[in-house]
Amino acid sequence: MKIFGREPALWLALVAVAVKLSTAFGLDLSDGQQASVNAGAAAVAGVLVAVSTQDGISAAVLGLLQAGIALAVGFGLHWSPDQQSTVMSFAAALAAMWTRTQVTALVPPVVRAATRSAATKQATKQATARG
Repeated sequence: MKIFGREPALWLALVAVAVKLSTAFGLDLSDGQQASVNAGAAAVAGVLVAVSTQDGISAAVLGLLQAGIALAVGFGLHWSPDQQSTVMSFAAALAAMWTRTQVTALVPPVVRAATRSAATKQATKQATARG
């Protein structure tokens, strides 16, 4: 998957360098805030990759939300750990409800043993009749 013709890892490296460059020239961010920005960028890239490959979208969205909360807390949001976990639990429940309506089994249903043995008997009869 490419974003504007480039690999996601390249974009993440660009974000990390841009954050460092900005702080070197006057943007006042702590080390924790820089890490939060980079984590948020990684979460967004993860969601984009998951959406494009249609694999693990709900997990990527939950990761994005978790990174967003960490980013907000890093920039001064005053939520207790209880509040953060409550929001994450609610989001996980919503994701589970949505996922349940979107997924189907990748494998066919299991064939009963009786049906399988009848099919085996018939195949054996046909093989013996031929020869």
